[in-house]
Amino acid sequence: MPRLKRWLNMYKKKVNYNGDFQQEYIQELRSDGFDEDYIIDYALKFKQEYEHLKYLDETDPEEWVEYQACDFFTPTEKQQFNPDGSLRREYIESELSKGTSPGWLAEMERRKKLEVDNYNKMSASHAEQGINYGAWLMRSLKPANGTYTQRIKQMEVDLRNNEEPSSLLFDKDTPYF
Repeated sequence: MPRLKRWLNMYKKKVNYNGDFQQEYIQELRSDGFDEDYIIDYALKFKQEYEHLKYLDETDPEEWVEYQACDFFTPTEKQQFNPDGSLRREYIESELSKGTSPGWLAEMERRKKLEVDNYNKMSASHAEQGINYGAWLMRSLKPANGTYTQRIKQMEVDLRNNEEPSSLLFDKDTPYF
């Protein structure tokens, strides 16, 4: 239930895992001068939000794609490394025949295994909070500027809106439409 997990993680100082206010938070509100009616209404709003998110997670769960560290390897790295970060036997043999130092190969493997372990730790800690770390990382790898045709269309709009041509995404040699 990622939505509910994220919400509970966000409000963990206010609510417990069944959506009710924690006693410490109620005492804090009382000490800040809030009356009981306000606290009850405020707690009811949180409980309703809890129930709504719980309902959504049960009826319309979010898609949760499990990405592995090897999904983020470059094509070259996929030829060099196994999914666990160890070097492929064929690659080691090929590099040794080319004269590559065994120490360098061991260092490459150590670094990649460390990278895979770090990814796995981050993924696990984020999953506890209801965050799909792999999906977030995959989205961040996609270019923010969109495709070439999307950028051309945006440039045309910017030119119609009298943007300075030097501020656009393309260089001065690009023909303007």
